[in-house]
Amino acid sequence: MHLTDTVAKILARSWVGSYDVRATVDTIYQASDLATKRREFIDAARVGRAHLRDTDGTELVALRAGELEVLEGLAYWSGQHRRIERLLRDVAEPNVEQLGDLAWLRAFDRDDLLAFVDELYDCLIAASADRDLGVLGSAIAAWRATAQQLEDPLRRSVLLARHDPADFVEADRP
Repeated sequence: MHLTDTVAKILARSWVGSYDVRATVDTIYQASDLATKRREFIDAARVGRAHLRDTDGTELVALRAGELEVLEGLAYWSGQHRRIERLLRDVAEPNVEQLGDLAWLRAFDRDDLLAFVDELYDCLIAASADRDLGVLGSAIAAWRATAQQLEDPLRRSVLLARHDPADFVEADRP
C-alpha cells in the first residue's frame, strides 16, 4: 500500500482527535434549519463536522479552517511524495521540467532525493497522526534551505567536501 492510499483512507475516515467523526454524524441539517438551528450547526462544525443538505440535494460539510488546512496539506504533499517517488523509480537524474514545482530539489543528487522521499513519507505519517502540519512544514523548510545553500558553488564545495577530524582543533574560550 502506498502512502497516498493510506492518507486517502485516513481522509475518508476523517479521524479527529481520538474518535471517528463518522460515528458522531447523527444530524444532517437542511438549508431551512439554518434559520433556527444555526448555533447548533456552528457548534457541530466546531466539534468536527456539520453536514448540510442544500435545497437541490447537494451535500455540504462545514469544518474548522485548521482542519481543512491540514487535509489540504496532507493531500498536496502526499501527491508530491507519490510523484517524486515514481519519478525516481523511472529516471536516474530528474531534470527541472520533470521536477515541476519541486524544481528546488534540483540541487540534490539521487541519494539525497531518495532521503527526501523517505523523510517526506515519515513526516506525512506524523502530520496525519498529529493532525498538524508542523513537522511536515519544518522538514520542507529545512530541505529548501539546504537546497538554496547548495546552489552557491562555494557553499556547495564546503558542504560536500570531505572533512578530516584532524582538520579541526579545540578552540579556547574568548
